[in-house]
Amino acid sequence: KLRAISFSNNSCYLPPLRCPAVAHFEPHDGSPECYLVHGGRTPNNELSSSLYMLSVDSRGCNRKVTLRCQEKELVGDVPSARYGHTLSVIHSRGKSACVLFGGRSYMPPTERTTENWNSVVDCPPQVFLIDLEFGCSSAHTLPELTDGQSFHVALAREDCVYFLGGHILSSDCRPPRLIRLRVELLLGSPVITCNVLHEGLSITSAITTTVGYHEYMVFGGYQSETQKRMECTYIGLDDVGVHMEPREPPQWTSEISHSRTWFGGSLGKGSALVAVPSEGNPTPPDAYHFYQLSFQKEQDGEASAQVCSQESTDFEDSAPLEDSEELYFGREPHELEYSSDGEGDTYNEEDEEDESQTGYWVKCCLSCQVDP
Repeated sequence: KLRAISFSNNSCYLPPLRCPAVAHFEPHDGSPECYLVHGGRTPNNELSSSLYMLSVDSRGCNRKVTLRCQEKELVGDVPSARYGHTLSVIHSRGKSACVLFGGRSYMPPTERTTENWNSVVDCPPQVFLIDLEFGCSSAHTLPELTDGQSFHVALAREDCVYFLGGHILSSDCRPPRLIRLRVELLLGSPVITCNVLHEGLSITSAITTTVGYHEYMVFGGYQSETQKRMECTYIGLDDVGVHMEPREPPQWTSEISHSRTWFGGSLGKGSALVAVPSEGNPTPPDAYHFYQLSFQKEQDGEASAQVCSQESTDFEDSAPLEDSEELYFGREPHELEYSSDGEGDTYNEEDEEDESQTGYWVKCCLSCQVDP
């Protein structure tokens, strides 16, 4: 079951977006944890150029999490509206910045005609650096980047970002290249170096999940316009560079094997969620099949390998999720153990609808002895 998330009163409106760039900003040097969302397509097929910051506003003792959404105003070389691009957070010399690259946008107004009014093109192969503290954005053109690309994978480690796969619209190809971008945030202008390697993967719209410290598992996506990529690849980032190794994929179910499209996202800690649209005539009542994939390390002596398993998640036949089965965003175990009891642990839909008047009973501290 799905439950709508609550936003604080000082939050801005976050439109429903398709194919935006999302980056996770971990707590760093006193900065709070947040998610960065840039661009994307709206249901009206309009493209967004806004940058949103999602963070936790408050945590109620009844396990209710309220988020805050704020739009970050950018100045300087502001990236144009686009979708299918990537946004990565890098750290260099005690400072942090965001690296934005790739994506697609509509054709320039001067080149539009009645026939190609809704046609899209790859954005110019520029790299944008965004300072989150001041909102300053700068565009950088590198001679090594000659083509724009979209729907690629971006993995960041410290001051380096690795771009893997992607689709070039002008030549309609998925080159198996790997791009390494290093950003040094010096006191003057930043120094950006780029190396193009031809040892990547021919893949688009892949799903990436973390399995360790700067260790990732990449799966899903497409290797051609009509063929899904059914393999799994382990990617590790270290001081030397990037290491890629194939991994044995799970025994995909018939729904996954025969589907034309699939998509999903990371659940963290080696887990991922995969959705497959139901197909048939007439249309099945269940719109999607959901699967949870788990990548775990098996210890065999000194050897360590990632294994993959999949589990079907049938939400229709399962009992409704209770509060104890919700996801917890950045909470410590001791906070959950003493968070609430009695009436405070009971979910009340009436309170959810009119929270401004009834509210929730909460404890002022972990050792509170007041009986609500």
